[in-house]
Amino acid sequence: MKKIEAVIRPSKLEEVKDALSQYGIQGMTVSQVMGCGKQKGRVNVYRGQEYTINLLPKIKMEIVLADNQVDEVVELIVKTARTGEVGDGKIFVSPVDNAVRIRTNAAGSDAL
Repeated sequence: MKKIEAVIRPSKLEEVKDALSQYGIQGMTVSQVMGCGKQKGRVNVYRGQEYTINLLPKIKMEIVLADNQVDEVVELIVKTARTGEVGDGKIFVSPVDNAVRIRTNAAGSDAL
């Protein structure tokens, strides 16, 4: 099993969710987070004063799935979330040793 963590633009959440749903992904965790990278934030002006926003709102999606689905799901997220501009996000893939469904006590891939 693998865990995919995708940090994407908030405006792309619905598109990515719809694409994953059509692929057959049934479960995911979505969090609103703040972050920065090469995008470095932005400068705004309020009442004539400039101020810098260093951390920008992002969406973090976490999905645990079978090893054989990882490449297709990563490509699907990249294709759907890409705008071609700085700040599109990142995807991290890491191994998952075990998963347990609390309601049924099913373990491993049966818990997914």
